[in-house]
Amino acid sequence: MSLTLPGPSVSLDDTDERLLALLREDARQSIAHLAKALGISRGQIYSRLSRLEDAGIVAGYTVRLGAAFIGRRVRAHIMIKTMPRFHREVEQALGRLASVQAIHAISGEYDVIAMLETEDNAQLNELIDDIGLLEGVERTTTSVILATKLER
Repeated sequence: MSLTLPGPSVSLDDTDERLLALLREDARQSIAHLAKALGISRGQIYSRLSRLEDAGIVAGYTVRLGAAFIGRRVRAHIMIKTMPRFHREVEQALGRLASVQAIHAISGEYDVIAMLETEDNAQLNELIDDIGLLEGVERTTTSVILATKLER
């Protein structure tokens, strides 16, 4: 199966999909290990990675935090309803808050979901209050993450 993406003509084949899956599991795997796992040469791995990076499919390589660290953190989703014409300003203000890990524009009753991560409940409570006070925020609803069952 081949997947064609919008924008510049970039097509992902099954090997590209498997390569991306391996990198999601552990982006520090050696080129030799990736080549062996996929049954292709190291040169082909370098070529595929270069093509995927050039096309913007692979934007970078990062660290996924382990359960020992995450277990000591408080994480939450906060859904935010913005006042008309304040959407961009609210997103920019959220982006300046270090405890905001991600910002997603969404459809439906709310306009934005922000992923929050703090050291403790008191810090989370303060962050939620700060977000609620941002100019342009109409209302919020927060859900604390109790456990992550799957993350890729």
